[in-house]
Amino acid sequence: MALANISLRFKFPPLQSSSSSTLISPRKLSSIVCCKPSSNDGGKVANEGGAKPRKKLSEQSSWEVKDSEGKDYLYRLGAEADNVNIAVGARSGMIDDVFIGDFLGKDSDIVFDYRQKATRSFEYLQGDYYIAPTFLDKVAVHIVKNYLAPSLNIKIPLILGIWGGKGQGKTFQTELIFKTMGVEPVIMSAGELESDRAGEPGRLIRDRYRTASQVIQNQGKMSVLMINDIDAGLGRFGETQMTVNNQIVVGTLMNLADNPTRVSVGQNWREADVVNRVPLIVTGNDFSTLYAPLIREGRMEKFYWQPTREDIVNIVSRMYEKDGISRKDVMSIVDTFPNQALDFYGALRSRTYDRSILKWVNEAGGMETLGKTLLRRKKTEDVPQFIPPEQTMEALLESGYSLIKEQKLIMETKLSKEYMKNMDD
Repeated sequence: MALANISLRFKFPPLQSSSSSTLISPRKLSSIVCCKPSSNDGGKVANEGGAKPRKKLSEQSSWEVKDSEGKDYLYRLGAEADNVNIAVGARSGMIDDVFIGDFLGKDSDIVFDYRQKATRSFEYLQGDYYIAPTFLDKVAVHIVKNYLAPSLNIKIPLILGIWGGKGQGKTFQTELIFKTMGVEPVIMSAGELESDRAGEPGRLIRDRYRTASQVIQNQGKMSVLMINDIDAGLGRFGETQMTVNNQIVVGTLMNLADNPTRVSVGQNWREADVVNRVPLIVTGNDFSTLYAPLIREGRMEKFYWQPTREDIVNIVSRMYEKDGISRKDVMSIVDTFPNQALDFYGALRSRTYDRSILKWVNEAGGMETLGKTLLRRKKTEDVPQFIPPEQTMEALLESGYSLIKEQKLIMETKLSKEYMKNMDD
């Protein structure tokens, strides 16, 4: 059955808080007896050199267990990831068994709650939204194919590149699909693809990839690594220079696409260190500015998103539905302002609030008392109630013409040429 046949009217229920909570009483840790050198050892020697035998820290300790190279666990821990190992946790056979609780399991990550903050759960998406069928099909099929990759005898690209014009809702539509499918993604932005430390962005991508893999393994939820506006961080525009970090990020993404289950964040490679395959989704406006081998077939599957008039009408109708604006009025607005991105119609609604906000400021005491009204009020005082304006076709059209005027003014008035008279056209 095609995914497009699925009902596209997704209504997310409001959040429900539970008044009851389960308290887990911490287990009482057994005391660890550390053996200290005894003063009664006297003349006992371990060898001909007269050196005393080295005593173990504890009979229960596995910290001093040697590996095949004769190195103990502490040595290997210090050699991995700049002496910061956050993926060990209470692992049976690696840390004293006294610290391993039954309710945590035998392979528990003690800091997973900290690293889980990188994930997104979309509780704020409450209401009724429209998902374009074409968009839903492409994203859902890409996610499903990657999770079925071990059982499919085909080459499956790890990366899905969604590109298109500015403000067309690429990120928002993707987040709606994540919410609908129950995906808990790890989301990055272009600003994290550069750093004053060489190699840091590449390491961050690998770490976030492993975090998404941990969501799959530990929580049993689908997860995706998503990078927004990737061309803003990796694209080459004009004479811009490619930095070392740009090269490392491109190489990291290419390596993930080629080896999606072998990902290192700096530690020594181990045969048993195999992570779950995590689908990658990247968004951007112009992928022609990216490094060509990264976007080749087999590594990245491309999807150009240009919403049709029907898509725009459906999305805007859901946006204005709670304001009482009919579908016929929405079609009139779309036809009045053609060739506009989806964010333009969201800005119309936002602009209509301006007069109501000014009225609220005056009723709250004026501009001079805003600090006290908004920030320095007493705890027993409530902020004066703001009543949203009633949306009308006249107000929306007025806001639309105002935005169009500003767009034209920016394109026609190039003040930089006024400031630099000798600048070439």
